[in-house]
Amino acid sequence: QVQLVESGGGLVQAGGSLRLSCAASGSIASIYSMGWYRQAPGKQRELVASITRSGSTSYVDSVKGRFTISRDNAKNTVYLQMNSLKPEDTAVYSCNADVITTTMRHFTSWGQGTQVTVSS
Repeated sequence: QVQLVESGGGLVQAGGSLRLSCAASGSIASIYSMGWYRQAPGKQRELVASITRSGSTSYVDSVKGRFTISRDNAKNTVYLQMNSLKPEDTAVYSCNADVITTTMRHFTSWGQGTQVTVSS
């Protein structure tokens, strides 16, 4: 069993910053890619940023230059530093991880999501 637990969401004014964390725990042998998704009311979920185990990153165009994804492989944790936040960044943010378990199962695990609200 693998669990992902997010933290760090909240309410912030436009222009402010938040740092999200997502820690994976359980029977983990290795984690390949990790990512952050978001879903705003009435909109489809979108991939915000992802990072490979070796540290290669990718971002959706709307957050480039403002958000930074990073990870600590020793802690099985991925972070999303969000700066210069805009009201349109308001959404539920969820992390996922491409996991190999100690029993050699391979699947994608998801966190429960954390609300980020940016006021204008």
